[in-house]
Amino acid sequence: MKQTLSCLLFVLCCVACRATAVDRPNIVFILADDLGYGDLGCYGHPVAKTPNIDRLAQNGVRFTQHYSNGPECSPTRTAFLTGRYQQRVGGLECALGTGNVGRYDDAIRLAEARDLGLPAERTVIPGALKKSGYTCGVFGKWHLGYEPKFNPMVHGWDAFFGYMGGNVHYFNHRETSDLHVLFNGRLPVHREGYMTELITDDSIEFIQQNKSKPFFLYVSHECPHFPFQGPGDSAKDVTAENWMDIDSETYVAMLQHLDTEVGRLLTAIDDAGIADNTVVVFVSDNGGFAGAANMGGLREAKGTTFEGGIRVPLIIRWPGQIQPGRTCHQPCITFDLTRSFLRLARTNVAVELLDGDDIIAHVTYGNDDYSRNLFWRGKRGDRMWSAVRSGNKKYVRKVEADELEEWMFDLSNDRTESSSLLPDSHANALRQLLADWEIDVKSTR
Repeated sequence: MKQTLSCLLFVLCCVACRATAVDRPNIVFILADDLGYGDLGCYGHPVAKTPNIDRLAQNGVRFTQHYSNGPECSPTRTAFLTGRYQQRVGGLECALGTGNVGRYDDAIRLAEARDLGLPAERTVIPGALKKSGYTCGVFGKWHLGYEPKFNPMVHGWDAFFGYMGGNVHYFNHRETSDLHVLFNGRLPVHREGYMTELITDDSIEFIQQNKSKPFFLYVSHECPHFPFQGPGDSAKDVTAENWMDIDSETYVAMLQHLDTEVGRLLTAIDDAGIADNTVVVFVSDNGGFAGAANMGGLREAKGTTFEGGIRVPLIIRWPGQIQPGRTCHQPCITFDLTRSFLRLARTNVAVELLDGDDIIAHVTYGNDDYSRNLFWRGKRGDRMWSAVRSGNKKYVRKVEADELEEWMFDLSNDRTESSSLLPDSHANALRQLLADWEIDVKSTR
């Protein structure tokens, strides 16, 4: 009887431990930079071979209507870390310029006050996860302020290696101005090697050091952002003058090497014995760079609020919780992942403080797809791109030098946005939705 009781208690203990583990999974968030909607094999790239990321999709769910919060990098990253529209913060509707330059009126004002960046008190990641017992590390691109007060460690990360700016030479790790932006924690550092590999190296080390407890790992890759340098291009002469020169063969080589590095990361998760209790997310921060990326037939590219500028790949794998091989058509956006991660980590953040929906719950519970309203606005100089999607209707607006252009599309039968429906009876309703949203997200900083 005692032996039977002991066995029963052992089984119950194992079940309880497994339930606790499932309730608090590790989270690995892989963010590619400027990856176009069609830049992966599983999204239809005709040349690039991406077997590791494709396998991630085969073992999880692939989204067809996922959007970045912004048409550029800093805005999307702000939305992800705050769980709210980036407009609420102020100054971060455009990618920060090299050396922390503001690129539109509000950002210029904050830069002059040495206050251009993401204030730590506005973020929910990593702070809320740390309070819930997670160890949090970020490796790679930051691009949310150069001032020491915006360093990731001030936001509460336990570990950081990467660069403060928006892009660096893949081998000497400096910006076009020759500005040193590579840091380990709060301190400047020099490292040898190709940037994509260095980011993976430190991410793997973080996994190995923290595999026995819940962790959140933010793998913020530079690839395939310019400068266009493949892993074998250490001798390539890259200067400020040719920093953004496009080479299609090099671009494909970068994509394939990114896939290799994702494969290394997934192997590290397997080797640590934690794959079954680890949510892996792969996504891009905005649409691809014009002339380099494959947009999968979508209109325009990074910097615009047409589909090519904001619709991006999203793949989520969670063994035992997400049915493998699924395709999800639910419209979703970057900060939906924020809300999902906060729930998975059992944080106490009030959902009414967040702007997103829980997209991981949507797929794990097998909920029906639903209609929703999504908004975008990006500023640079005297140019402003805006958009609202309500159901399948989408309104796009561009204002530059006081000249207005606008379009309206039905994405259910025109995802390439080839035929504007204007004038249309629905247009005024969409314009009003956008106007109301702009009032709601007005910054107080």
